[in-house]
Amino acid sequence: MSKIHAVVLAAGQGTRMKSKLHKVLHPVCGKPMVQHVIDTMASMQVENMIVVVGHGADSVRAELGEGVTYAMQEKQMGTAHAVQQAAPFLQGKQGTTFLLYGDVPLLSKQTLTDLLRYHESQQAAATVLTAVLPDPTGYGRIIRDEAGEVLRIVEHKDATEAERAVREINTGIYCVDNQKLWDALAEVKNDNAQGEYYLTDCVAILRERGEKVVGFAAADPEETMGINDRVQLADAEAYLRRRIAVEHMRNGVTIVDPSSTYIEADVTIGADTIIQPGTFLRGRTTIGSDCVIGPQADLRDVTVADQVTIHYAVMAEASIERESTVGPYAYVRPGTEIGPHVKVGDFVELKNAKIKEGSKVPHLSYVGDAEIGANVNIGCGTITVNYDGAVKHKTVVEDGAFIGCNTNLVAPVTVGQNAYVAAGSTIHLDVPANALAIARERQVNKLDYADKMPRKGKKQS
Repeated sequence: MSKIHAVVLAAGQGTRMKSKLHKVLHPVCGKPMVQHVIDTMASMQVENMIVVVGHGADSVRAELGEGVTYAMQEKQMGTAHAVQQAAPFLQGKQGTTFLLYGDVPLLSKQTLTDLLRYHESQQAAATVLTAVLPDPTGYGRIIRDEAGEVLRIVEHKDATEAERAVREINTGIYCVDNQKLWDALAEVKNDNAQGEYYLTDCVAILRERGEKVVGFAAADPEETMGINDRVQLADAEAYLRRRIAVEHMRNGVTIVDPSSTYIEADVTIGADTIIQPGTFLRGRTTIGSDCVIGPQADLRDVTVADQVTIHYAVMAEASIERESTVGPYAYVRPGTEIGPHVKVGDFVELKNAKIKEGSKVPHLSYVGDAEIGANVNIGCGTITVNYDGAVKHKTVVEDGAFIGCNTNLVAPVTVGQNAYVAAGSTIHLDVPANALAIARERQVNKLDYADKMPRKGKKQS
């Protein structure tokens, strides 16, 4: 296999999106559409990845970072003109160049690999990725010769009735011998109504030179879908979401209702895990085996070990170890590390907290900026008072401690190993190991007090 290069066109304005955000940066399954294209090509060991930018160039660069090379198209003068901006980086190099679009994010590695293999097996100068559509209206038609090679590409408005009857269309994706590409681009003219340089003209130029141009039809035409407006964006999201779900299910994951489950592109899930309806798995979330996630779980950039149960919960930038449970109605915020065999129950909020093995935070508690040791019980209504208005302070509860209900732990404070804190206490001094801390007002009972209070419906003298 020859060296592979790629040129990704991402310079267009995308006015039909009606958005301040550059078109190619709109996310599909949690990732900008242009990032899907780049990631797919990167998985094919591309030697040179050139992204042609124009409108919104700064925002595209900021999103994609330094992993690609940028070529600037100052003025948009057609697709061939856009590719020509990559000349300083590719001209004269050996190999095969993919020509791709930043707004066509659904192409799979398998399809592009098959395209490349066909291109090389045919020893073609260029191979056009085509699609056969039930209704090709509006698309450029692929016109083949008697040998089945691509003779020309005819735009719909210029096609004859016979040519319009052809259902094989040009997707705009090409695989081209790199040196022959630049030779052909040098001959592209802009003598058309729009005054632009069209990439499709390269087909006719190569044919006139006696070069072989072939077409390879995508097995799934929907992969070639371009995104120009919000309707197509939603269609692409639905297609990719289904494809992601199918891949997980074929790898041994049970997804009870794929239509109500949202799994983004970079999520990984182990076998025999069950994903219940209404679940969102986002970012680089990793889930182990034999877990039950959902219903109504929303996880972003969370690392989940084996045999974990999470339901009716929101978690972000956190980790949870094996055989622990979270939920229902728990909120686990960034920086939290939940150890093995831990219970995090209903209406609990954790933030930047480390909870060690076997501990329990069963309900109605806030634990923030804290280290909770092993086998600790955090009673209902416990609050770590971590913020003094300027600085966040740390709470430490050591192994085996027992925190009674409705306790305030005013940080910075440490509760020692195997210590007890009485219910209703406000603790602002360290509690020694094995001690009992009681910090509440002594109860006072006022006898016969009720008789002196006015009551509704009781006549006052």
